Amino acid sequence: MIGATGKYAGHVLPELKKRGVKVRALVRNRESERIARERGADETAIGDLEEPRGLISAAVGVDGVFHIGPAFTPRESDMGVIMVEAARAAGVSKFVYSSVMHPSLSKLTNHASKRPVEAAIYESGMTFTILQPAIFMQTMELGWSEIIRSGRYALPYSRRVKTSYVDYRNVAEIAAEAFVTTKFDNGTFELCAPGMFNRSELAALMSEALELHIEAGELPFDLWADHAGIPEGPVRAGLKRMYAEYNQYGFRGGNATVLKCLLGHEPRTLKEYLHELAVRNLKAA
Repeated sequence: MIGATGKYAGHVLPELKKRGVKVRALVRNRESERIARERGADETAIGDLEEPRGLISAAVGVDGVFHIGPAFTPRESDMGVIMVEAARAAGVSKFVYSSVMHPSLSKLTNHASKRPVEAAIYESGMTFTILQPAIFMQTMELGWSEIIRSGRYALPYSRRVKTSYVDYRNVAEIAAEAFVTTKFDNGTFELCAPGMFNRSELAALMSEALELHIEAGELPFDLWADHAGIPEGPVRAGLKRMYAEYNQYGFRGGNATVLKCLLGHEPRTLKEYLHELAVRNLKAA
């Protein structure tokens, strides 16, 4: 498993363990190894996504690989392709990839970088499941305390454009299920919770959940990035392109048919997620 210690893919690990899957986590160092073990990994292998031989050794003896790439990293595509090739060379039979909704948005680094990885998976001969999630609801947690403190939800694109979301825990359920069933074999699935929302609508949902007025705001990109502590470099440049795209077109989606079908139950809605965040905030207070 790639991403066992991550704030998003880390949700996959407990779902795998619920299903009785023995998990070997790929980690970068001893500290990550400790965290992966604490979170439930049965085994660990220290490796680097740019070192094919180490990845082959790490993957020998496993039946499947879960992979998620480091978004906006300049070599994300290369890392993904190397992992696919290493898995195939190690005799892995199933590859589950957490990609992105609309990888055809070639102007966006974090979308275009997924396409070569998907192509490599299709050509590998391995059984695959490719998951293409919308914006993770969990990204809202990053600025949640600031939203409450300031009474303002501001991002560097228009508050009027609509975007679509998914709770990554729902994605994690499907990713884990893909390893214990054949239902999702050789499928590529767009995963999105119901509805599209502009930031004014999101602020209204936050206000309802928190019982506190939250205003929708906009910020210049550089001011937002400086405040978020994002240095000059590929991540900042990639985010700037992404938000410029959102500013013009939003992030279209909102059709939950596939997500509901694969889950076998109703997906978590944005309203439910924000209420959960609000309750968690009250308990922490």
